[in-house]
Parts: sequence; C-alpha cells; structure tokens
Amino acid sequence: MSIELRHFRCFLAIADTLSITRAAERLHLTQPAVSRTLRQLEQELGRRLVDRSTHHLALTPDGASFRDQAAIAVTAFDRALRLGRHTAWPLRLGHAWSAAGTDTTALLRRWHQVHPDTPLELLRIDDRTAGLTRGDVDAALLRGEVHTPGLLTAQLTTEPRVAGLPADDPLAHRRALSLSDLATRTIALNTVSGTTTLDLWPAEARPTSTLPIANQDDWFAALTAGRAVGVTTTATADMYPHPTLAYIPLTDAPPVPVLLAWRDAPGHPRIPDLIQLAREVMGGAGQGGEG
Repeated sequence: MSIELRHFRCFLAIADTLSITRAAERLHLTQPAVSRTLRQLEQELGRRLVDRSTHHLALTPDGASFRDQAAIAVTAFDRALRLGRHTAWPLRLGHAWSAAGTDTTALLRRWHQVHPDTPLELLRIDDRTAGLTRGDVDAALLRGEVHTPGLLTAQLTTEPRVAGLPADDPLAHRRALSLSDLATRTIALNTVSGTTTLDLWPAEARPTSTLPIANQDDWFAALTAGRAVGVTTTATADMYPHPTLAYIPLTDAPPVPVLLAWRDAPGHPRIPDLIQLAREVMGGAGQGGEG
C-alpha cells in the first residue's frame, strides 16, 4: 500500500478533533473507514500515531511530530491546486499579535508598491509560530526567542515592555513601574503565543496569582474587566489604545526581540524580498539563523 493524500487528511481530522466519531463526521465517512485509514497509515509508517488506550484519544509523540509535517503537505497540495486556477501566488505572513506594530501599514503598503504582482496577506493565527510550522503561512512575525527546530529567523528590532492596567487601577497614574509593583497582582499570561512568563520576575519575588488566557482578545478582556493586569510591548500599546486601559513603561523588564521567521526548506520565492523589506521598514539589521 502507498500513502495517499486521503491518509493525511484523515489523520489531520483525527488530530484536530481527537475523536474518530467527529473525524468521520468532518470527512463524511463512516467510523470504520476512518479507523481503517488510520491503521493503514500507521502500518505504512511503522509508527503509532494515536494512543487509543484510554477513553479519550491522544496523539503519541510521533503523532504530534507527524501532524505538522502532514499539515504542511496537505496545505502545499491544496495551494498548488488553487494556484493552477490563478496567476498570483500570495505571500502569507502570519502573526500571533500586534503584527509589525506601528510599522504594519508601512510594510504592507511598501510591499504593494514594490511587488504589486505578489499579494502580501497578513494573517493572525493564535499559536507560538503563527501557523508557520503547520504550513498555514510562508513567514511569520514573532516575538521572543524562537527555538522551534526547522525554522530560520532574522531579528528585525526590539520593543520595550509595558504594563497593561485598567485605566482606573491605582497604579495607572504612575509614569513608570517596575516588575515588583505587579508582583502582588494577578497576571494575565498568554500561554499560547505570549512572551510573558513568571520567569520575567526574580525567583524570590514572582507573582503567586495568574490568569491563563489563549490570545490577545482574551488578554484585553481580562484587563478591561479588572480581573488581572498584564505585561506586553509598546506595539500593543501603540496599535490598540483603549479608553479603559493604561499602558505604563516598565523600567526593569528586558525588551522583546521581534523576528521574521520562515521554514528551512523550499518555500515562497519572495521570502528573501520580504526579509529585506521588513529590515528596511522596521529599522533592524539582525542576522538570520536557525531557531
């Protein structure tokens, strides 16, 4: 038996739903057909991809690794079909939050001026690599250090950190704050794509109360409701001013690097042009390297 695209699609449906039943509904197949297709794929690969030993399905470590590669393959195939019907090959640029900050508009407009034949599509995707590892985008604007195998990065700039507070918070009138000022407060932590962790504070003075959230929208909601305070960068403050929020500079928090990342594999031919233009617009001259 040879592996076909249907095996990949079936596995991805299972990986997304963690359910044979829901995967079958998504694919409009019977449950036995889905189970059989998964079994064929595992036999051909010689690896167990899904753990069926409990009531709830879970991906094995091999399955988690294979999921990203399968997603890239399926995305590339679907994209090739679309390109067969269109002349333009869009360059998809992902971000998890705040894009290129105040340089976002300039980056998009400059690209359109210089490369009018290649649309630049800006996509927000809420995961650590903004869809890059799964093949949802060709390149991504990321913040913080990136250690994901198979990715190359170029540092574009750095952004100072600021505290995000409800506008009526007792600290909101201060001109500057330190991390110790926030240590007794509940901290909203974006556990999916954020750059703030408790490691930002000294070990002996870390906050004891946190509110895990999954994306920038939930971060804003937690702060405006007065449930927590947060730490972000000046890009968020500049791009998303809000009358019920205050952004106060943090004097002792290290700045956050802003990176352009892409896969260490054949990709969109315009990626080198994007790297060059992003460096020009955002003012950095970082060197590329493996993440």
